[in-house]
Amino acid sequence: MQKYISQLNEAQQAPTLQKDGPMIVIAGAGSGKTRVLTMRIAYLMSQGVDAFNILSLTFTNKAAREMKTRIADIVGSSEVKNLWMGTFHSIFAKILRFEGEKLGFPSNFTIYDTQDSVRLISSIIKEMQLDRDVYKPKQVLSRISSYKNSLITVKAYYNDPELQEADAMSKKPRLGEIYEHYVERCFKAGAMDFDDLLLRTNELLNRFPEVLMKYQNRFKYILVDEYQDTNHSQYLIVRALSDRFQNICVVGDDAQSIYAFRGANINNILNFQKDYDNVQMYRLEQNYRSTKNIVEAANSIIDKNQTKLDKVVWTANDEGPKIKVHRSLTDGEEGRFVASTIFEHKMREQLKNGSFAILYRTNAQSRAMEDALRKRDIPYRIYGGLSFYQRKEIKDVLAYLRLVINPKDEEALMRVINYPARGIGGTTLEKLTVAANHYGRTVFDVMENLDRIDLKLNSGTKNKLQDFVTMIKSFQVIDQSYDAFYLAEHITKKTGLIQELKKDATPEGIARIENIEELLNGIKDFIEGQKEVDGARGALSEFLEDVALATDLDKDTGDDDRVALMTIHLAKGLEFPYVFIVGMEEDLFPSGMSMSTRSELEEERRLFYVALTRAEHQAYLTYAQSRYRWGKLVDSEPSRFIEEITDSYLEYLTPIETGYKYKPRINTDIFGDVDKSKLRQVKPTSGTPPKWITDNDPKPDANIRRLKPVSRPTTQSSNTPDTKLAIGNVVMHERFGKGQVLNLEGVGGDKKAEIKFEVGGIKKLLLRFAKLDVIG
Repeated sequence: MQKYISQLNEAQQAPTLQKDGPMIVIAGAGSGKTRVLTMRIAYLMSQGVDAFNILSLTFTNKAAREMKTRIADIVGSSEVKNLWMGTFHSIFAKILRFEGEKLGFPSNFTIYDTQDSVRLISSIIKEMQLDRDVYKPKQVLSRISSYKNSLITVKAYYNDPELQEADAMSKKPRLGEIYEHYVERCFKAGAMDFDDLLLRTNELLNRFPEVLMKYQNRFKYILVDEYQDTNHSQYLIVRALSDRFQNICVVGDDAQSIYAFRGANINNILNFQKDYDNVQMYRLEQNYRSTKNIVEAANSIIDKNQTKLDKVVWTANDEGPKIKVHRSLTDGEEGRFVASTIFEHKMREQLKNGSFAILYRTNAQSRAMEDALRKRDIPYRIYGGLSFYQRKEIKDVLAYLRLVINPKDEEALMRVINYPARGIGGTTLEKLTVAANHYGRTVFDVMENLDRIDLKLNSGTKNKLQDFVTMIKSFQVIDQSYDAFYLAEHITKKTGLIQELKKDATPEGIARIENIEELLNGIKDFIEGQKEVDGARGALSEFLEDVALATDLDKDTGDDDRVALMTIHLAKGLEFPYVFIVGMEEDLFPSGMSMSTRSELEEERRLFYVALTRAEHQAYLTYAQSRYRWGKLVDSEPSRFIEEITDSYLEYLTPIETGYKYKPRINTDIFGDVDKSKLRQVKPTSGTPPKWITDNDPKPDANIRRLKPVSRPTTQSSNTPDTKLAIGNVVMHERFGKGQVLNLEGVGGDKKAEIKFEVGGIKKLLLRFAKLDVIG
């Protein structure tokens, strides 16, 4: 054992070797807290503490498995099997299997996942004949979950007039009844949801003193990892179990408390010393992960928070390069900068794709990054979520778009014919499918000819099917005259997709709307990019072809060497040599929805601290001057977090914006005298007074984008037509990636190059606009 202890530094040895009493270990990022927890458990076992008497609570099952493996290497695998080690939910589920009968549950009770719970609540709402648009099942479940995590039982709810009044004010006066029915139905089915695993454990320990004493005597030594992420319910269980012997060791970092939206309470770690007598506090302040520049920059950020525990994280590692800050004109250009920088690092330093991570605040931001990486042929993996084009809401919109181009696309048709719900059920679809097979026609053909076929449909269903056909045909008419962005935006509104998603006000629901917004942004960006493609019109068919190639490339090839893309919340506990933190803009990061109070802003700052400390060698901060929001280019402001980093740790790759200039929000030309020379009189109709109209008034439909060859910019790119480009040259294009020149034609400003790209096939580009780099 001594051999392993000697591998720890002095700060790590102190908490490892303290056997008894309450203790808190404040562990800075990359300071080896998992190592300390592992060695402490091994040390306790080497001092004669029975493995059965040790309880170790981790934040993830993966962490528990890794710790068990390490402990087994030190003390042997047979004893490690006797440790109670795992997540809060897994450990308390185990206790409830043994003791649940006291609460009336069978030992083999079912654990409902979120989908099970939503289905049950949906059926309860239906049985109670409540309006699903008011009592949305996911929102109701979210509310019930927050009650349970705050230990508000059904009885406590009915005893709290303020809670009932709050639900009545939100037009959900019967939420308490739904809660009551939900609890009764779960109990009747012998089932618990995830929140019950904590709530019922609290009930068990408080209602049955003999059970509490049994587990207090069992768990004489308790260790809790990521203590800053515990909620109130978890805190009370730990407090109850540790109260008898008080041999409790909690490890965490207040600077990495980023889960308030899940109910985590940072006060649990801040107030630990008030909960127990004679608490020993240890600090792990040496960072083994990152360079000096990254560690000290992170310190300068977190120092701005007022609510924190004192510690000074330091490192003996090299100085390392400065944190690089890059400003792009648009989010599309930001993605291209990240992809090309990764490509350059890979080539120059012979690095693997797995050396890089791209971190963002919201999932919707992955779209621009994915598109840019694909064009550079850089493999990537989305962690903790689906690739952008595989998300349900995106596939729903794309299905409508595919139907416009090809009504015979039955997969797309079946996906959206009743989404959002329009009263076309499964029985009707079966009849349509049978008829289509019988007549050898498509389902859409059958729907177009309902008056010629007797399908035994009532008039209401017939009308709904005919309305759907009419809607798709109206989209086809629009497709003939307008560009892909106008049509897609129109479809999201006309079909009711946006209204449907707005009904779900949960974080997941908001994220889905953001994803659709990002899809529209992508279409707008695509149309802008088509300006340099000869003959391109920005039409829907062109966009869908581009997406079809993209979604094919999304498929997993089984290759693990990929660039990691993930939200910052998911990145906690991970580390990468190179980290790109993208979208460093006000209202995006920090999030516009998390700045109404100081505590929310401080959590956003802790989230940035977590992101920055994932980097081992090099960190990049990128932001865009403008970003598409619902297809409109909106000016963006650099995140305050960039300013908060001490300037000596930063290297600006683009010139710093200096000076302040107020940008008027209104057109100053509207002030002053009217120039009457520009007025023309409209001939009055009988009985109508004359109306004056200026030549500048908008004509009908003037703001609608007509479908025509996309306008070419008047300014030329750095690559003029006389650039020395020859057939056979290998070129790199910032949007289409690598390709080979097949042919050159035309002269002067009309000179074109026919290029076969590795991704996207053959394209003919106008050289006066195309930005090509000859690489071979």
